[in-house]
Amino acid sequence: MSYLLLSLAILSEVCATSCLKLTEGFSRFWPSVGVAVGYVLSFALLGRALKHIPVSVAYAVWSGAGTAAVAGIGVVAFGESLERLQLLGIALIIVGVVVLNLKGGH
Repeated sequence: MSYLLLSLAILSEVCATSCLKLTEGFSRFWPSVGVAVGYVLSFALLGRALKHIPVSVAYAVWSGAGTAAVAGIGVVAFGESLERLQLLGIALIIVGVVVLNLKGGH
């Protein structure tokens, strides 16, 4: 159940971060509401997940998966590009998350 909460926290954070681009500097109401609701929901779910998952593991998974997902959304939805060095950075984040999970002791 804790990893389901963590997954929902990641999904909520990714949605909120993706909406940031749509707010146009918080000048558009509904995307701004989406950002606020998404982040509040994400932190609430993350806090619940932390009852059973070590903070080092949960935060690494939350931030790493969120970073990789938002980078992918940037490419697909907003026409951004990723160069090799940026892809390497994302790969290193994923490797770091995997290593923390191997040593996480959960």
